[in-house]
Amino acid sequence: MFSGIIAAVGRITHLTPREVGYRLHVDGGGLSLDDVSLGDSIAHNGVCLTVVAREGNTFAVDVSPETLSCTVGLDAPGPVNLEKALRLNDVIGGHLVSGHVDGVGEVLRFDPVGDNRLLEIRAPKEIAKFIARKGSIVVDGTSLTT
Repeated sequence: MFSGIIAAVGRITHLTPREVGYRLHVDGGGLSLDDVSLGDSIAHNGVCLTVVAREGNTFAVDVSPETLSCTVGLDAPGPVNLEKALRLNDVIGGHLVSGHVDGVGEVLRFDPVGDNRLLEIRAPKEIAKFIARKGSIVVDGTSLTT
């Protein structure tokens, strides 16, 4: 589980094709990896992926064709929002996020409103009915209130 509060913006440096899917190689940026072990989960733009290799401040995760088909922003080279999995004693500053993608919306508006931004997104019809009027959603790993 995750909170939807981005810990750091890392960088996907390159992709390596695998028999099925790809291996993403990631520079963790400001994300401390001192306590990250093989098998740990890290959210990448909100998608839960498992660490399969780590050296210094870089790590790798495997991503399936299914995951790539229902996500955006897992391209190389490019920035990626990162968050380590919650621990039971962590403060949840956003909301509980599973890291499983239900759909990809279409951004209709992204307008400045004072110091904030108004973001209007059209959700896929099959999931729109499950979004509460004053509920929470995740966009690129960021917890937002609808």
